[in-house]
Amino acid sequence: MYRDNTLIPTEAIRLAALGYLASAPAPYADVAAEVRQFTGRIVGPSLEVLGTSIELLRYEGLVEPVDDTDDSPLQITEAGRLELISLLRSNVRTPVDGVNKLILALKMRYLHMLDPAAQGEQIDMLLDMSRTELVRLDDLADRYRNEPGHFRAWLVHDRGQVRARIDWLAGLRGTR
Repeated sequence: MYRDNTLIPTEAIRLAALGYLASAPAPYADVAAEVRQFTGRIVGPSLEVLGTSIELLRYEGLVEPVDDTDDSPLQITEAGRLELISLLRSNVRTPVDGVNKLILALKMRYLHMLDPAAQGEQIDMLLDMSRTELVRLDDLADRYRNEPGHFRAWLVHDRGQVRARIDWLAGLRGTR
């Protein structure tokens, strides 16, 4: 993790694999395919986020084979569940793009695996992060308000997306 308790790209992959295995055991190939497919759909093909081997999760004791057969499915261990919880409780950096969008999507995909209090803390953190992002975009729009071209219109669009995320998160927070 970075010093601000945000995930580095390889930890996003760990979150994807551990979250997938927390639902049910799966063969190595299925885990690798799921991680590759999910991350690719969020951030596109990226060597930066696909550098972690699931084999490393086995070496670290975060996942293990269900049995002793050569093609045994993998399952998450208790240490893996603790790591998953730690990864889910991490911060998210602004702006939400690239790897940060992947981390946000993974948090939404696996947020239900946290207890209700921790879910609320994560939603509050995401609300704060989104509000900070909106302040940054508002400042940017103010600074370049008289500039010709399409930048201002793009900022209006971008700010609208952040406001929609804030509203959605606030609604999610209200439903807990």
